[in-house]
Formats: sequence, C-alpha cells, structure tokens
Amino acid sequence: MNNRLGFIGGSGLYDLNFLDNINYHDLNSSFGHPSDKIIEGSINGNVIFFLPRHGKGHKISPSSINYRANIDCLKQCGVTDLISLSAVGSLKENLSPGTFVLVDQFIDRTINRKKSFFNEGIVAHVPMANPIAKELMDSCEMVFKKLEFNYSYGGTYLAMEGPQFSTYAESKLYRQWGCNVIGMTNMPEAKLAKEAEIRYCSISMVTDYDCWHPDHDSVDINILLKTLNENVEKSKLFINEFSKLYYEGIDFSNNETSTILDSSIVTQMENWDKEVSQNLSHILKRYKDNASQ
Repeated sequence: MNNRLGFIGGSGLYDLNFLDNINYHDLNSSFGHPSDKIIEGSINGNVIFFLPRHGKGHKISPSSINYRANIDCLKQCGVTDLISLSAVGSLKENLSPGTFVLVDQFIDRTINRKKSFFNEGIVAHVPMANPIAKELMDSCEMVFKKLEFNYSYGGTYLAMEGPQFSTYAESKLYRQWGCNVIGMTNMPEAKLAKEAEIRYCSISMVTDYDCWHPDHDSVDINILLKTLNENVEKSKLFINEFSKLYYEGIDFSNNETSTILDSSIVTQMENWDKEVSQNLSHILKRYKDNASQ
C-alpha cells in the first residue's frame, strides 16, 4: 500500500490556498459527517489531504467534534500518516508563545467524547504507550530546523474537555504532573488514529501561557490572535516543506501501527456483530482482507 499524507488543522488553520489541483471530498461515515469537506490537493505533484478540525469558520467546539467521523473519512481517502496541528497553552516557562512543540505523550482528561471504534460487538485493545510515530516526529524536527522555527522536541499534552479554560488550581496541578502544553482536541483523535492503523504526529503551536503564569491576565486578546496568525502562516510553510520530505521517503519498517489490529482485536471474527463490522468496513478492510487470504 502506498503511503498517503494527511493534515488536520486546528484553530486558525481552515484552508490551504497554496495547493494545486484542489478537490473537495464531501464524505460521510457510519458515525456521521466529519468536521468539513476534506481537501485533496498536490504539492510538487504529491497528493496530500487536509481537514479543518473545527470546520471552516470555526463553528464546532472541541467537545462537539465528530472525531470518529474525521478519522474514518481520512481512512476512506487512503491516509496512512496524519499530522495534527493545534493551538495550545504553555505549562512551561521556557515554552513561550510562538514555540512549536513536538509532543510525544498525552494525558486524557476529556469526559464527554466517543473514544473508540471498538465499543461493542467487536472488542479491541490498542496499545497507546507510544501514541506518536517517532519517524514522523523526527522528520518534523528536520523541517523545523530547515525553516529555523523555535521548537521543542518531546513533551506531554494535557487534553482537557473544555470549552472553558482551566482554573488556576487545575493549571498548577497539571504543571505538577509535568505536563508541557494544554489543549482540547488531540484526544481522542490520537487514540482513534491508532485504532484506524494511521501513524499520528502532533504539533502543538503555543499561543499563550496558561493561567498559572503571572503575566497571563495581562495578555491582550490582540496579542494572542497575532501569535495565532503568525503560527498559522508558519504552519503553512511547514506543510509545504514537510510534504516534500515525506514523499522523498521515510522508513517506517520498525513501526507497527499499520498492522496494529492484528495483535489488538480480541473478538474472533466468527463472533463479530455484523452491523458493527459493516460500520467499521473502512477501519477493518486491511484486517479482513488479510484474514481471507
């Protein structure tokens, strides 16, 4: 299977106007509609896919995003590798606004979301010890260095439910836990990508310090928006450069994500719920094709 690259854009990143040969895919899934039409376009002849996480116009709050539909529809497009771009708050003094953070761990504090494709009818337990594809992470770092971005390699993303921001006590607690950034959207996105056998990498773009910081209350909304817009313009440069590097070839031979369901599905195929199996037809296609050989 040929590798295909996809991007999910967070706050401020709703379109990629620099792509060639743009097509819009108005897809549906067994779980409902994704956040928006999926954009297919090319960079130097290489196809990429893009989905604005909150929809164009930022009309969908973090808790209302249909994460399962988003991942299922990207799977329908043949996406094998997914780069997530998100705006976050910083929980570390050294991660100042404008910093790009390549996170490699998550703490999931969300409570109101559908977090698995395998809730009933077919049981699967996908390992999440290493939620990020290191090969993608290392390649992102190469691009950051080339573009001379201010970045940090590694760190923990605290996923909160929202849509409200943290209390001061929560913010201090998350710092005590050793978290680096805080956001509202990478969970259950990362979990579902792993279940869909899609390699995942998360880029957190710091827009502000969370409320723990003594200067937080003095942050003007215009300063925050300015930082957000600057991050978005840089992320477009990143997408352009990363796409070139990706299609030059990345060695994923030591990464097991593309076949992770082979060792994760517990329910024997003869016991699968037929309706659930049909609903998961895109997620389970490789697995079923392999079993029938």
